[in-house]
Amino acid sequence: MTKETSKNIDTKPRILIVEDEAAIGLLLTYNLEAEGYQVTHCERGDEAELLLAESVPDLVILDWMLPGVSGLEICRRLRNREETRDLPVIMLTARGEENERVRGLSIGADDYVVKPFSLPELMARIHALLRRAKPERVAGRLQLGDLVLDRETRRVHRAEREVHLGPTEFRLLEHLMEKPGRVYTRGQLLDAVWGLSSEIDERTVDVHIGRLRKLLSRGKEKDPLRTVRGSGYAMDERLGKI
Repeated sequence: MTKETSKNIDTKPRILIVEDEAAIGLLLTYNLEAEGYQVTHCERGDEAELLLAESVPDLVILDWMLPGVSGLEICRRLRNREETRDLPVIMLTARGEENERVRGLSIGADDYVVKPFSLPELMARIHALLRRAKPERVAGRLQLGDLVLDRETRRVHRAEREVHLGPTEFRLLEHLMEKPGRVYTRGQLLDAVWGLSSEIDERTVDVHIGRLRKLLSRGKEKDPLRTVRGSGYAMDERLGKI
């Protein structure tokens, strides 16, 4: 059974736990959510494959022995797919022998943790992997030109002016600022900001982009948002450079 423990309604790092021992899955889920991560937990390898095909998380914690499809095989398949080739993977297993650790790492795992494990150590490894692979996901402050977004205080400034945003506009700006220049379709923005289960019309994205533009650009300030006809929206990566 798949259990989504946190809806994809903001841009905090998303972690998929694939672990068939319910107690371990619950322990990891509780502690990761307490640290501010978005967590999805499933107990079968074939369920994990379906979830990964729908949406790629920021990191996967993968048990070695799973019903359906083994964790080792899932890791191998992830490394063979272009969109998941660089996805951080931590293998979680009871196998502690050196040759097994070598096997797990050689198939493409980024790290290898043996059960029973130290929870603080595992949390530190997760954070370190995310910091290397997705620095924009763990940074407390995002800046582009004179536009600054502070995740901890939930405040946005444009030069010396504070920009007062609603929760939705804040999440939308945060998502766009993580990867300046990347073009997101309306569907991708709906998934990232409103959630995968949202039934909101894609035109809602246009409305919130319009509101965001008005709030971010006053007087002669350059519009930091770029509309790509037929595709979607992006943060203008040239902001502050020209």
